[in-house]
Amino acid sequence: MALAGIQIYKLLPQTNCKECGFPTCLAFAMKLAAKQVELDACPYVTEDSKKQLAESAMPPIRLVTLKGKAGEARAGNEVVLFRHEKKFFNRPGIFIRVADTAADEEIAVTVGAASSYAVDYVGMKLGLDGFAVEAASGDKARLAAVVGAVRAATGLPLILVGRDPEVLAAGLEKLPGEAPLLMGADGSNWEAVADLALKHGAALGLSGASLEELAEMAVKAQEKGVEDLVLHPAAEGLGASLALNTQIRRLALKNFRPLGYPTISFTSGGGPAGRDAVAAAQAVCKYAGFVVLDRFAPELVYPLLVLRENIYTDPQKPIQVQPAIYEINNPGPAAPVLVTTNFSITYFSVANEVEGAGLPAWLVVTDAEGMSVLTAWAAGKFDAASIAKAVKGFGVAAKVDQKLIVIPGHTAVLSGELEEELPDWTIRVGPREAVDLPRYMKEVLV
Repeated sequence: MALAGIQIYKLLPQTNCKECGFPTCLAFAMKLAAKQVELDACPYVTEDSKKQLAESAMPPIRLVTLKGKAGEARAGNEVVLFRHEKKFFNRPGIFIRVADTAADEEIAVTVGAASSYAVDYVGMKLGLDGFAVEAASGDKARLAAVVGAVRAATGLPLILVGRDPEVLAAGLEKLPGEAPLLMGADGSNWEAVADLALKHGAALGLSGASLEELAEMAVKAQEKGVEDLVLHPAAEGLGASLALNTQIRRLALKNFRPLGYPTISFTSGGGPAGRDAVAAAQAVCKYAGFVVLDRFAPELVYPLLVLRENIYTDPQKPIQVQPAIYEINNPGPAAPVLVTTNFSITYFSVANEVEGAGLPAWLVVTDAEGMSVLTAWAAGKFDAASIAKAVKGFGVAAKVDQKLIVIPGHTAVLSGELEEELPDWTIRVGPREAVDLPRYMKEVLV
C-alpha cells in the first residue's frame, strides 16, 4: 500500500535543506506521494527509509525495455490517466507482425521496407520500433530461420509470438544478448514460458480475457522471479478492448501492483476497411505500451506515428526548433531576410511555403520559448529587442547586401521599435499568414 504524504515525511531526514528543489521536506513528501518526483532527489534519505519508501517512490506502471542490436523500445513509467494532468512519458512502441508461414521473399520485402521507413515531421525523425515474429507454423526450425533472417535485416527490437515454449526457445537462440518480449503465455502455459523468459532475460507477455486472470498470472510470475511483464487483455471488439485497457491503467494508478505493467494491443487487417487503423489509433491514445500492426503500409503507419507524437508531447512544452538563421533555396546576398519564432509549426509553415514557391530567402528564427508569433508577442517573448538580438547574434548583416527584414504581419506594431534597434536596416511588414508569403515576395519585395 502506498504511503500518504505525512507518512513519507516521517521517513525523510526533515532537515529542510532545499537540495531536492523544494522549500521543505514536507513539500517534497507531498510531491513524492503524488508520484511527481523521484526519491533520488533527496540526497540524505537513509537506506532504511529507502526500503520503506520503495513502493511510494516506484512508478505505478513498471518500465519495461525491449532491447535489440540497434535500439530499444520502452513502455511504462506512466503516472497519470490524462496527459494534461502531467504528461505521458514513453511513446508506445509500434511493431509490424511477421508470420513465419509467409514466404521468404515476402518477409524480406516487409522487413526491409518497414525497418528503413522514416519520415521527417516538424524536424523530428519518426519511424517504427520493431517486429513481432509469430510462430504460426509451429515449427521451431522455421521460426529460428525467420528470426535469423529478420535479425540479419534489422537490429530493431523483436517480439516473439507463440504458445509453444520449445518453439519460442528456438527463436531466442538467435537473439543472444538481447531482451525481446515473449508473447503468448496464458493460463495453460505461463509457467513454462516464464522459465524461458527468466533463462534468456526476456520480458514476459501474459494474455488473459479478464482482469482477474491477468492479475493472478502476474502475481505468480512475480513470485517466480519474472519482473518485466506486459499484459495483453484479450478482448473482442474495440469497446471491450478500450474498457479493459482503461481499467488496467486506472487500477495501476491506484497502486494495484498486479496490474502495474504496460499493455500490448494487436490489430488485425480483417474486417471492414480501415478497422485496423482505428484499432491502432485507439491503442495509441488509450494506454497501450506496445502496438502490433498486422501489416506494413505507409498510409497506415504515417498517421499513427504523427498521432503518437502529438499524444506523447508534453502539453505544457511546445515543440520547438533551434533558434538560428536558416537558408531556403540557396539564398544569395540579395535575398530578403524573414523573421519568425521557433514554434515548430510556425517555422515549418513559413519555410515550406517559401521553399515550395522556389523563392530564396534567409529565415531568422528567434528564441520565443516555442510560442507562436502572436502568443510570443503577447507574452513579451517576441519583440524588437529579441529580433535585433537574433539578427546581430546570427551575423545576418554579413550574409546580405541589402539590409531588408520582413516581420510577420500580426506584429506590424513592432516595426517602429525595430527600426530604432536596427537603424541600418529597412523594416517591412509582411502578410499575416504564411500562405500569402510567396505572392508578397513576388509582388511587393521587388
